[in-house]
Amino acid sequence: MGNPPPTSGSGGSGDSGGSGGLPPGQRLVQGWPVSHYGPVPRFRPERWNLQVFGATATGGKRVWTFDEFTAFPRTTVVADLHCGMGTTSTGHEWFGVSPVSLMELVPPAADVTHIMVWAEYGYSANLRLADFASDRTILATHRNGESLTAEHGFPLRLVVPHLYAWKGPKWVRGIEYMTRDRRGFWEERGHHNIGDPWKEQRYAHQEQEGDGPAL
Repeated sequence: MGNPPPTSGSGGSGDSGGSGGLPPGQRLVQGWPVSHYGPVPRFRPERWNLQVFGATATGGKRVWTFDEFTAFPRTTVVADLHCGMGTTSTGHEWFGVSPVSLMELVPPAADVTHIMVWAEYGYSANLRLADFASDRTILATHRNGESLTAEHGFPLRLVVPHLYAWKGPKWVRGIEYMTRDRRGFWEERGHHNIGDPWKEQRYAHQEQEGDGPAL
């Protein structure tokens, strides 16, 4: 799951791209702090699956077992992680599946604009389709050459480096295509609907017209 943001402030724009640059209001930390809402789920490979559903081009859904998903082509993204609580850890080497490869297998309908990412215990995070399809976004299974630990989202977490980390849930179980935006877990609780750390978009009261649906 994700984490809540701290206090807000002013900020700029851009994308560090793993360079170590810090967005406004962030502080550099060593290592990789654990932060999430709720308990760590127990992984049961025989029960685990990943679903893509919602407004698909065919109207149907696709489900993969754990073994099927581990056979997907993999890619690597080196990027920083900007926690909504104000810390940034840099230079992570993420290894996993490109969301674009899922979209090629299960194309969204032509009018899809947003994605809802679903995780264990009903946790959710909404994204613009372009954020999900970015070549910087990855469904990560490994970090720095090692499998994710349970506390860090094993077996699958979404990493969206250009947004706050709450937009990248741990323990991902489903991808829902949506034809209009809908707020996720933290977004329903007063946090910014987009979550760009370079603009320091932490809270809903900072939203401009068009940033998201009404609370």
